[in-house]
Amino acid sequence: MSTQKFFFLFLILSLLSIQDSRAQTFTASVNSTKVSSEEQFEISFVFSGSDVNSISNFQPPKFNDFVILSGPNQSTSMQIINGVVSGSRSFSYYIQARSPGKFVIPSASIVHKNETLRTEPITIEVVKGTPKSKQQQNDQGVSNEEIAENLFIRASVDKSTVFKGEQLTVVYKLYTRLNIASPQISKLPSYEGFWAEELETSNNISFSRETIDGKVYNVGVLKRAALFPTQTGDLSVTPFELKIPVQVQSRRRSNSIFDDFFNDPFFGRAQTVEYTAKSNTVKVKVNPLPTSNEVSFKGAVGNYSLTASIDKEKIKQNEPISVKIKISGSGNLKLVDQPEIIFPNGFEVYDPKVTDEIIRSGIVSGSKNFEFLAIPRNSGKYEIQPIEFTFFNPSKKSFTTLTSKTFVVEVEQGAGEYEGSNAVVQQDIKLLDKDIRYIKTGLTQTNNQAIWIFSYSFLIAIIFPLLFAGTLLIWKRKEDNLARNITLLKNIKAQKVASKRLKKAAKLLKTKNADLFYEEIAFALSGYIQDKFNIEKSDYSIDKAVTKLTMHNTSDELITSLKSTIEKCDFIRYAPAVDQQSDMQNMYDSTVKLIYGIEDSSDKRGKNV
Repeated sequence: MSTQKFFFLFLILSLLSIQDSRAQTFTASVNSTKVSSEEQFEISFVFSGSDVNSISNFQPPKFNDFVILSGPNQSTSMQIINGVVSGSRSFSYYIQARSPGKFVIPSASIVHKNETLRTEPITIEVVKGTPKSKQQQNDQGVSNEEIAENLFIRASVDKSTVFKGEQLTVVYKLYTRLNIASPQISKLPSYEGFWAEELETSNNISFSRETIDGKVYNVGVLKRAALFPTQTGDLSVTPFELKIPVQVQSRRRSNSIFDDFFNDPFFGRAQTVEYTAKSNTVKVKVNPLPTSNEVSFKGAVGNYSLTASIDKEKIKQNEPISVKIKISGSGNLKLVDQPEIIFPNGFEVYDPKVTDEIIRSGIVSGSKNFEFLAIPRNSGKYEIQPIEFTFFNPSKKSFTTLTSKTFVVEVEQGAGEYEGSNAVVQQDIKLLDKDIRYIKTGLTQTNNQAIWIFSYSFLIAIIFPLLFAGTLLIWKRKEDNLARNITLLKNIKAQKVASKRLKKAAKLLKTKNADLFYEEIAFALSGYIQDKFNIEKSDYSIDKAVTKLTMHNTSDELITSLKSTIEKCDFIRYAPAVDQQSDMQNMYDSTVKLIYGIEDSSDKRGKNV
């Protein structure tokens, strides 16, 4: 590499490095560098960059000369401009000086991708009395500290220590002694580490009166949320911020604007100040759940009840049954997983339909419903084992297991039962067991006997029956061997039996009899797979068929086509809202192609052995 190219590459990498470093900043700021000794003020440490989630280990400065009144209060904001993502995360404190003087607030630090970033130190001048900067905070001569004493948001939780998955409720209330207009949301709180459910609150703030430290406030609920911890340890809920227009009057003779606010509201000229109110940060300690030995426990926390039902206890083969499970109670219903149901062999089971009814008025409660559709492929009497559901009750600090009853299902033989090739096999065996008719060998003597013996007619009459008899004996011996090996005979007859079904399905296709058509297609496919791969009816399922095909090195394309065809066929048969006639020809073509594809794959495999 030449010197110029090396220098050019080095320059590009350096510029990219500088650009990347400039993209990430960590700064400190205060709302005023000159404050009163009686005044509280806010200091913020803000990280800005494209990946705010990559920062860690925030270290605040030592506030030796100041009293920390609140903090650290965290907030995060994200924005996307022209496809470029950027964001910021701030750590803010409300502090107050211990005495007048000139003080330096040291640097804060934070780690971003193994690189430590530091803020610049800030010098604060603290004076006695009211500094000019305080009077200049707005045109009306009103300081934010004066407003903050009479207008603030307070966040509170009903529990500060909970178990993982246990509900706690956070409530945000607005406290005011001022005349305010409609507030606008500046920043919503983030619930990192929680599953949150917004609780019902009125769209209009309804105020009541509450006394705090001898002062009467108008109090209104802004927001309520049910939080379910998904992590353990110490978690925080970031502040809720509002921009609130505050009506104030110009300062006159009084030293406090609130004399005008409450004692003489009509004296002076009223003006509006926009004030940003922040709630406090809420901290919650989350304990892990005790160890459970219950297999059916899947993380449900709360207090629940279980009901299970089945729509039919006596059905015909290949008709669907519905098993419904309802879990009711209070807790993290949205996070409740489906209970496990063990169906007997020979039942085709589909993914459940899940619905819920959640009441979010206070304690989250309601119900979650699971509906399983299953289709028995064989006749007989079957049992569906009891369904178990285990949950952790935080009030009792113990696990509870609920169990349903055993369901007994009697499956009668259906009219459209797949006959398979057993009947064909038995019929072939009976035909093959019949004796071969005796061929007469004696010849009648005539006067022309010598001439006839040497004729072509004589040779044909002797040789042809011998060839026919030999061929018949070889065929009978082969069929006898097949008859003794039912599995092999079923394998060979599988395509023939399926073809009969497909011919019947083709007739139903012409008459547009959708119900019977899809029934024949389903029987043709399932019967073919049962015979071809020696699967008992009682043990047949899609999963079993896929396993057999995989063992026989059938291509993934054919296996995927089989699953798709069977599932689509059953879905159309048992879904009332589906137009059954819309895709009959495609279903027929794909089934024929699938069977011949598997058959062709078997032939190629046999030749390669």
